[in-house]
Amino acid sequence: RERARQAIAKPAPYGADLDLTRFVDEGPPHPYVTELWMLPAAEQEDLLQAGVEPGGAGRAGSFLQKDHSVVHARSTTEGLEVMSITEAMARYEWLRDYAWKAVPVDADRYTARAELHGEHGYFIRALPGVRSQLPVQACLYLAQEALIQEVHNIIVVEEGAELHVITGCTTAHGILSGLHIGISEFFVKKGALLSFTMVHNWAEEVAVRPRTGAIVGEGATFLSNYVCLRPVRDLQMYPTAYLEGAGATARFHSILVGQPGSHLDVGSRIVLRGPGSRGEMIARSITRGGEIINRGHLVGEVPECRGHLECRGLMLGQEGSIYAVPELEARVNGVELSHEAAVGKIAEEEIEYLMARGLSEEEATAVIVRGFLDVRIMGLPPSLEAEVQRSIAASSGSAM
Repeated sequence: RERARQAIAKPAPYGADLDLTRFVDEGPPHPYVTELWMLPAAEQEDLLQAGVEPGGAGRAGSFLQKDHSVVHARSTTEGLEVMSITEAMARYEWLRDYAWKAVPVDADRYTARAELHGEHGYFIRALPGVRSQLPVQACLYLAQEALIQEVHNIIVVEEGAELHVITGCTTAHGILSGLHIGISEFFVKKGALLSFTMVHNWAEEVAVRPRTGAIVGEGATFLSNYVCLRPVRDLQMYPTAYLEGAGATARFHSILVGQPGSHLDVGSRIVLRGPGSRGEMIARSITRGGEIINRGHLVGEVPECRGHLECRGLMLGQEGSIYAVPELEARVNGVELSHEAAVGKIAEEEIEYLMARGLSEEEATAVIVRGFLDVRIMGLPPSLEAEVQRSIAASSGSAM
């Protein structure tokens, strides 16, 4: 906590900082519910918009935090644990050795605030050898205007286990502004697999500051998928995966739509430290008037590690901007890193081709946009892959 207190005024190492006096710290408590379908109908609809199933169908467990209150946490699968980080810290003394190991507590003012003022967050753990094809769903929900929500999440996938997590972050109907600070630390042990799919569905004036780190062990795989298609005022995130073990793998996939007035500063970093480790980043961005910064950083620290970065952007209309920042850093001989980046607009001949086959200009544009965004997300169970693709198709259609 002393390191956090010293860093409370430390600016972010990249992007813009926020005036925190615009937001409020205190919020009313919310009651616990034993089932998510017991929530009001309007709140259930909010959850659905972020990919969270209130009925729990096809889910291995659920977690919901509303403002500063954990209102639901339960696993329905043997060998998977789902609870608030507060409960987990009280139950497991060893968990304190994990906190702030993947994300430095003094990285910036947002990590510091999460330590000094944070309220809950989730703890999800897959026990050794447990392999679940059904995902655990987690939702961080803002229901009070202008509230700061600060959470600390930890996921542990023990040796030989397989865990899929889908998180939906969203706001209640009528809520326009707020600040979400989410610290997430992932620990993927030897031979384990973690897929983490995040769907953001915030409101127009919400600011978001996720801070994420993953430590990946020998022969383990970490898959990170991020989807943000709805309006958000200011988003800044740069998750880092540390491939510590031999043969470790990490893949980051992101799909972004920058709506008018939005500022999206999104990237990812992979540090390849284990012999034979592999990393991949694929980003798809569309701007309809928003500002998008796409960052990517591959760091090779051992011989015979390999990494690839791909960033593609599409401009719709005359407003907005896309700025691609690919970085390749080789620290030893024998590292193999590559990148490709491209930003452009929809070709007129593509529009004309589809219009000649009976589509209107608007329909033709929507078809091209959906195809551009339709990056098959690797490593997900078929049911979750289909759900993410439905979300992309529905959201991209309305977004255009």
